Amino acid sequence: MAQRSEGMSRDLSEALKESTKEVHAEAESTEFMMSFQKGNVSLHEFKLYLASLYYIYLALEEESERNKDNSVYAPVYFPAELNRTTALEEDLEYFYGPTWRKEIQCHEATQKYVDRIHHVGQYEPELLVAHAYTRYLGDLSGGQILKKVAQKSLHLPSTGEGLSFFNFPGVTNISKFKQLYRARMNSLPMDSATEERILQEAKTSFLLNIEVFKELQRLVSQGRLLENGHLDQHEPELHARAVNRTHSPKKTDRAQMKHNNMLPSTPLLRWTLALLFLATTIAVGLYTM
Repeated sequence: MAQRSEGMSRDLSEALKESTKEVHAEAESTEFMMSFQKGNVSLHEFKLYLASLYYIYLALEEESERNKDNSVYAPVYFPAELNRTTALEEDLEYFYGPTWRKEIQCHEATQKYVDRIHHVGQYEPELLVAHAYTRYLGDLSGGQILKKVAQKSLHLPSTGEGLSFFNFPGVTNISKFKQLYRARMNSLPMDSATEERILQEAKTSFLLNIEVFKELQRLVSQGRLLENGHLDQHEPELHARAVNRTHSPKKTDRAQMKHNNMLPSTPLLRWTLALLFLATTIAVGLYTM
């Protein structure tokens, strides 16, 4: 791969920031992220968010390891400083317990993101630069704000449990590290065609993030989110009905789930029980008059 052409007037980091400005703003203005930034995030939403991030980072860091010797990607490979998979595993175990791997699910939009990362890692490894830039520099910047919001909104321990994802113990000075990272990006050996492909892939990365945020919001809005962070595929009708059901905020989600599962599962049975209840009510009313 050739060195960066002299005709490239902008540094890669500057070009990435400029070319992704609009789609970056679109990602931040999604309903899910706007609510999160305002502190309107429930524990269930946060857990689902972490689960999505886990699958995304697992894919990114698998492909990063696979391509750590690639001439274009190697200069921005910082596993000790940036890898997030282990931190996400700690957070998921904190929220779900030791069986967390059985409790989470990779939803459709997240899977699409994961598939793209694996494709890039296997067939176009130089484009991993775009995905690493989008994710890691975002975590080092806006992610620190989300950490404070989550800790305050969810009343998480001040000692940091449940927030390992946002902590970078390998980075002693975030500002200086970001400067180092950008400097490495600006010195990557590539020609103008490769740079343009990286710029386009960065936009794709943001678009994939947007789809994940929209999916999370749909799950929340439809009331299909359960405590274990996935849909019960055997009872879709029950989850659809759960949207219109009001629960006491003092009940735990497990208690709510148990209550929901005791409800009649077919419309005919529900109407039959309703008519029986109505008839009984009328009979009792007549008897007491």
